[in-house]
Amino acid sequence: MSLKDTSENANCRAMSDVLNRIGDKWSVMVVGMLSGGTLRFNELKRQINGVSQRMLTLTLRNLERDGLVTRTIYPEIPPRVEYGLTDLGKTLGEPINALWDWSAANHEAIIAARLAYDARHKETEAPPARKYAGAA
Repeated sequence: MSLKDTSENANCRAMSDVLNRIGDKWSVMVVGMLSGGTLRFNELKRQINGVSQRMLTLTLRNLERDGLVTRTIYPEIPPRVEYGLTDLGKTLGEPINALWDWSAANHEAIIAARLAYDARHKETEAPPARKYAGAA
C-alpha cells in the first residue's frame, strides 16, 4: 500500500478500526500466544504477564467477535474451554512476530532514547505523565 492510499477516508477508517482491536498490547499478546496452538484460559493468563482475568476475558471476547479467535467449549465436568486462532487470526502471525522481533531488537535503544530525551527536557518540562513499560 502506498502513502497515497492512506489518505483516502475509507482506508483511514479501516486502519483505525483494525488498529483499535489488534493494536492494544493484550490483543497482540493473545494472538502471539495462540499462534503456537490452542490454549485454555488459565494457560493464556499464566503466559501473559500482568493481564487481569477481566481484561483477558474482554480481549478474548473482542477477538472472537472480530473473527480472529475461536472459543470451543467441551461438555465435560468441569467444562473445558479452549481458544485458538481462526484462519483470519492466523494471518496476523507474521506481522505480530515481526513486531515482537523488532521490539526485542530495539527495546534497549528506545529506553536509551527516552532517558536521553527526559534528561534534555528535565529542566524545561514536567516529566511525561505516562510511565513506559521497562523504563527505569
